[in-house]
Amino acid sequence: MRRRAAKVTRNAPRPRESHRLLEDGGRRVNTGFAFAGAYGGALVEKEDKLSYRAMYIWSDGTEPMPLLRSKTHVFPDGKEPGIWGFDGSSTMQATGDDSDVVLNPVKVVPDPLRGGDDVLVLAECLNTDSERTPHRTNTRAACMAAAERYRSHETWFGMEQEYTFFQDGGPLGFPRRGFPGPQGPYYCGVGAGRAAGREIVDKHSQACMDIGLALVGTNAEVLVGQWEFQVGPLPLEEMADQLTLARWLLLRIAEDYGVEVSFDAKPVPGDWNGAGCHTNFSTREMRENYDAIIDACEALGQPDRVTLHIANYGHGIEDRLTGHHETQRYDTFSYGVSDRGASIRIPWHVPHEGGGYAEDRRPNANCDPYLVTRLITETVCEAIEAQEQ
Repeated sequence: MRRRAAKVTRNAPRPRESHRLLEDGGRRVNTGFAFAGAYGGALVEKEDKLSYRAMYIWSDGTEPMPLLRSKTHVFPDGKEPGIWGFDGSSTMQATGDDSDVVLNPVKVVPDPLRGGDDVLVLAECLNTDSERTPHRTNTRAACMAAAERYRSHETWFGMEQEYTFFQDGGPLGFPRRGFPGPQGPYYCGVGAGRAAGREIVDKHSQACMDIGLALVGTNAEVLVGQWEFQVGPLPLEEMADQLTLARWLLLRIAEDYGVEVSFDAKPVPGDWNGAGCHTNFSTREMRENYDAIIDACEALGQPDRVTLHIANYGHGIEDRLTGHHETQRYDTFSYGVSDRGASIRIPWHVPHEGGGYAEDRRPNANCDPYLVTRLITETVCEAIEAQEQ
């Protein structure tokens, strides 16, 4: 996989008159108020200071799949987004008698929906202790530690996020009663009755591009109302951050249409495809030598590793990995060239080129990308280092 440099673009600022200002004897005054300090209790008027909005985004403690949460902080111009917090007892991340959870900004990008100077702030959750240790729901911290530990192997990832649109209790594009025609014409389909939700998809892809996310494509999937977007290739420390922001943008844009986004592994029971998050991966060694790809597949196929990965690849994986609908069974491991019925697919061109990447087809659409990328990195890189000893 060749890494594409992410181009970060920022929307042109809106005219300053978009801020709510009053003329006061020729002096421009912002009429908003802010709590002194970090909610110190006293209200202070923000005079002569223009403001911008920062949307903080984080993963909560909902089980079996965490939800994305967000809230807005208004900052005066010139002040960067910093440490904030929230009521963890309302997000399944704390009890009422010890409810505060810290939000620590890890990535700030322009807000493509609000525009102007507004930003999106991806944040990780920390405890309130003096060391500000990672919260139990913070899977990013361990992922970043793995990125540092195995940095010399230069792991790259690309993730293919599938999802399904729902409206009025059923998949978008399904008739009010019964089912549409069987699978076949919907994958990469065009036209009414074959593709549902394209306007949302196009707005989402444009929003991702506007803020420099490494979006590389979108397509309609095998189930009507189901779509996919792809992000990458990116280094380990960037991959999950960008996928999380892309997920949030999708949820937020679909909200304007009254459409729900489902990341369920098996959104519709029966003879319909599930929803996955196929994860393409490589190390420096794999890109340079085809034998290293085989070694990586062998490492991922060790029984203890199969159990560990399946247990952390998303809720409902047994319902999706059945051995049908382009999957290998969850309790069986296999790999092969151009085999979409295998656990790991090696793209057809990789053997001819003598190196490249492989695709782990097991992660669910509802997987935690920090967990998935960390586990693949640890399993593959540990095997590489064991061979070098």
